[in-house]
Amino acid sequence: MTAVERTPRQNEAGPPLGILAVVFTALFLAGIIISTVMAGGVTFPSPFGSSAEILAYFHDHQSAVQVSAFLQFGASVPMAIYAATASARLHNLGIRAPGATIALAGGLLAAGMLALSALFGWVLSRPEVLTESAVVRALQDLAFVTGGAGHVVFLGLLVAGIAVPGLLAGLLPRPLAFAGLAIAVIAELSTLTLLVSGAAVLLPVARFTSLVWLIAAGFLLPRSRAGRTGSRRQARKDAAV
Repeated sequence: MTAVERTPRQNEAGPPLGILAVVFTALFLAGIIISTVMAGGVTFPSPFGSSAEILAYFHDHQSAVQVSAFLQFGASVPMAIYAATASARLHNLGIRAPGATIALAGGLLAAGMLALSALFGWVLSRPEVLTESAVVRALQDLAFVTGGAGHVVFLGLLVAGIAVPGLLAGLLPRPLAFAGLAIAVIAELSTLTLLVSGAAVLLPVARFTSLVWLIAAGFLLPRSRAGRTGSRRQARKDAAV
């Protein structure tokens, strides 16, 4: 009776990780694409640009900024669920090293930073705020630092937290695990953006490669050790044939 009760608990792996990753990636990309189209092809301004350009953008494209903030905030929710689910699955797979906890902490912080950035962006869409240029610049900087380095660095921790146990325990294909480690390093290096503006080029590289990696890892991370072992045996049989 005890064995019958334990089996379902061990198989509880939560929502599909791959689907969650597709959802938060789609929402994030939709925020960028739709807001750019609504702004007539004008992209979200860089905080390193001129004050005149920044102020003009937020004055002329309030609806685009609001839609971008809405979709970006929406993306943070499935990202948080992904982190919690990935951590739980790693624990169910027998991972007792810090990797599972690092993935949870990194993912929740990344989602929180993304949500904060979206909320700062939403405030920037309010007409009452746009009358004060100093306030606009301050909010723009806060939106950038939370959605840029703040988000990406912790996103790298989420990737690393899955990639390391995925490599050491053989839960993920080795090329994918090594790619995750490389992406995580780039994400952590993006912290340099806080000191050197030129390092901001690392942000989109780390962000978008992380999103693609999390989708792949979400579909490939097994739900149970038995599933991973079975797939390996089947691969060996196919190779033998």
